[in-house]
Order: sequence, then structure tokens, then C-alpha cells
Amino acid sequence: MASHRKPKQHPLTGPAARTAVTLALAGAAAATAFEGTGYAEPSLTPAQIKTKVDRLYQEAEEATEKYNGAKEQTASARGSLDELRDEATRRTERLNTSRNALGSIATAQYRAGGIDPGLQLALTSDPDEYLERAALAERAGIRQADAIAGVHRQLVEIARLKAEAGERMTALNDRQTELARHKNTVQDKLAAAQRLLARLTAEQRASYDSADGPDASAAGARADRSSAPRGSLQAPNSRAAQAVAYAYGALGKPYVWGATGPESFDCSGLTQAAWRSAGVSLPRTTYTQINAGGRVPRSQLAPGDLVFFYSGISHVGLYIGGGQMIHAPRPGAPVRVAPLDEMPFAGATRPA
Repeated sequence: MASHRKPKQHPLTGPAARTAVTLALAGAAAATAFEGTGYAEPSLTPAQIKTKVDRLYQEAEEATEKYNGAKEQTASARGSLDELRDEATRRTERLNTSRNALGSIATAQYRAGGIDPGLQLALTSDPDEYLERAALAERAGIRQADAIAGVHRQLVEIARLKAEAGERMTALNDRQTELARHKNTVQDKLAAAQRLLARLTAEQRASYDSADGPDASAAGARADRSSAPRGSLQAPNSRAAQAVAYAYGALGKPYVWGATGPESFDCSGLTQAAWRSAGVSLPRTTYTQINAGGRVPRSQLAPGDLVFFYSGISHVGLYIGGGQMIHAPRPGAPVRVAPLDEMPFAGATRPA
């Protein structure tokens, strides 16, 4: 009897196969959309973009201060290593001089026939000459022993210096690695901020750039010179007055991360340069500058005081009186006058 069973369909043919292929293609397209370059971020409102950019700039500034600290430590480690190497070179030169002196002694003995001084004395028939040579030989022996001991001490010291130089070289490499890491973080944050800002219209971008106050542009900053309180007239001393005057002179100059002037600044670079102009040396970073003087309550602020913001002490400005400061805000925003209430206040210091 003939079989009436239906022929089997190949798993890759028929309607089911077409459905599977359709689903697979749809899945692949979805995967490409999310994983590939075609991925589109969710639509953000201008307000949401500004919030995200503000956060990225704050994170970039935190990384900038860490970069500044690592850069300072790198320079210190490199200077320390160079000093150590110079000292090792000087000691090696002295060692070579000592070795040359020993070599001269050995050469003289060889040319004298290698005769032991004691034997030479024994062959001397003149009693007076014997006594004279004995004294000379004793002194020469002492000097030679001292010279050999001196060479040994120098060898030990040079070995110590080389070992220490190796340790400092390792420390320098660690600082350089840390420096590169913080630099990459800053650049990544700034690049992300720029990508978000590029999604704004020209009008929205202009609004964002002026969001920190009416003096956001360089022209506004220059105009603010006459309207802002001249804190230098009320400064507690001449050094503070000079620091404030310097900050006024920097109005309108661009923010550049890692810059300490005179043509561009980051936040701690500006305060450091301002007080340096008054003959006062401040540390490089915000988190070290806050300990560079006596703490001052907000109610007792005076022009020239350093004012710090955020819980991580990641931003600093120079107080000028009237509840205002001069600071270098962020990339795209030049040095300007701004109210203290613009950011969460964290503390203040009056440099000595």
C-alpha cells in the first residue's frame, strides 16, 4: 500500500523559514541600531542638555585639579631624580680620582720592583736612613689604607644612590601614568560636553554660554570692570589688594584647563597667578589651596580671600566683595565676575 504521509519540509524553506529570516533581520537591525554607529541617543530637551553639560564640566574640572596635582608631583619627582643623578655623577668623579691615586701608588711600587718596604728597610745599612724610611713607610701605609677605605665608602654610597634613583624612577613613572589617566578623563569629559552642545541651536548655545551671568562674554566681562565692586579698595592688606587687581586684569581671558596664565587660566591657575603677583606662593590645586591660609567664615569674607565650591573642593574663585568673586568658570566661559551663590559654597581661606 502506498504511503500517504506528507513529505517533510526542509527547515530552511517554506513560510516558517521566511518568518524566521524576517525576525532575524529585524533583530540584526535592532542590534546594529543599539551597538553600532547608527545608535541614536534619546531626544533631550535643551534644559536636559544643559544639565548634562554642566555635570560633565564639573567632572572635567575635578579631573583637571587631579591632573594639576599629578603634574606638580611629576615635576617634583623628575627634579628629585635629576638631583640624585647629578649627585651620583659627582661622587663617581671623586671615586675615579681616588682610584687614579691608588693606581699611581701601585704603579710606583711596581716600578720599584715590588719590594716590600719592610724588606727595603732591612737592607738599609745606615741607621739614620733606616729610621727615616720606617717613618715614611708607616705614613704611606696609613695613607694607602685610608685611600682604599675611602674608595670602598664611595662605592657603597654610589650603590645606595643608584638604588634610590631606581626607586624614584619608579615613582616618576607612576606619576606619569597617573597624569596621563587624568588627562584622558578631562579630554573625554570635554569632548562629551561638546558633542551635547553641538545638538543645540545657535540661539540655545548662546543662551547656555550666558547662563552664568550677564558678563559671560568677553565684552560683558570687560564692561563689568566698572560695575563690579572694586574689592581692592577694601582689601585687608596690600597683598590682597594686588591679588584682586590682578584678577580684574584677567577679566575676559579664556579658560584653558591646566593653564596658569598670563593669557589663559583654569580656576586654580587664576587664583595662584593672582596671589603670585602679590609675592605669595600658593599650591597648584584647589584641594591644596584651601589649606594655604587661615579658614574664614562666609560672613567674614574680605577681598582677596579664596572661595571654594562643591563638596570635592573642585572649584575656586577670588572674592572681590559684595557677595561676588572673579573666577575662571569652564571651557567657553572666560574669566568673569559671578555671585558666590552661583555654586554650592564649600569654604574660604585667607592666604597669609
